Amino acid sequence: MTARTFWAGAGALAIVAVAVALALRPGDEPVAAARPASPAALVAADNGPVLARLGEQQVGSGELKALFAQLPEEARASLRGDRPALEAWIRARLAEKALYQQAEAQGWLQRPEIQVQTRAATEQIVLRDYLNSVSKVPDDYPGEAELKQAYEAGKAGLQLPVRYRLSQIFLRVENPRDDEAVRKQAQALAKQAQAADADFAALAREHSQDAGTAAAGGDTGLQALAQLLPEVRGVVPKLKVGTVSEPVQSAAGYHIIKLVEQQPTRAATFEEVAPRLRELLRAQRQEQVAKAYVEGMFDTATLSIDGAALNQVLESSSR
Repeated sequence: MTARTFWAGAGALAIVAVAVALALRPGDEPVAAARPASPAALVAADNGPVLARLGEQQVGSGELKALFAQLPEEARASLRGDRPALEAWIRARLAEKALYQQAEAQGWLQRPEIQVQTRAATEQIVLRDYLNSVSKVPDDYPGEAELKQAYEAGKAGLQLPVRYRLSQIFLRVENPRDDEAVRKQAQALAKQAQAADADFAALAREHSQDAGTAAAGGDTGLQALAQLLPEVRGVVPKLKVGTVSEPVQSAAGYHIIKLVEQQPTRAATFEEVAPRLRELLRAQRQEQVAKAYVEGMFDTATLSIDGAALNQVLESSSR
């Protein structure tokens, strides 16, 4: 995600633009599209108390804590308020464990091709971890001056997109057989919310099933269109400030949306992009240090490539 020629015009603009995009990742909005981390990355977690079971397999609280530890704070907040996404992750993790157990019982780990891939994967993990250790960036990098220089280099092209402050009433569909009943309930609530004297916040506090926003009267905060669920994206731009949508169906249930505020596109401030920009500059510097370290290995030893042997391999692989 980092640009190799950061300080040269377009490179600077590209990396700061990425910072802006990252700064607009979903927060604790239930209508935002949450993306849990890969379950496969959690195999080393301390299980802790059991949260869910599938036959002999189980997911412990330690694995969930490990998942949260991998995510930025905004994504953690989003996942805490999105029970369907969290439960989907738990189901996927249990399925992984069950499949692994089946494969292990059938001797899959002893297959030669699996052992080759396992060795290759282990090698990659070790070398990445080692390379990270020898290319650490000082804690005080970048300084304030360097951050501002990066921002100034690209700020002319930095525009925050139109953002929407939404409130919602969310009704979950736990079982497909309940869909029709929940849809009718959502239609009735939408009709109440669309009345001239309706108190949308009160309706959300009473009826919304999203724990993350119900207590706040359904308020989901300011969001760019790209942060919203696909089903919601097509509805929001058609609303006028103060109006309420018909029920919008998503994979999790029904959303009744009220557009509370709409902010036009504008230039991003230094304060809005500084945290993400710092992360990107640190990643770029570490990449540079790592590259220099590897290149230094070739400078301190003699490189020898057997051209004839290489040609022989190429010829045999083309047959």
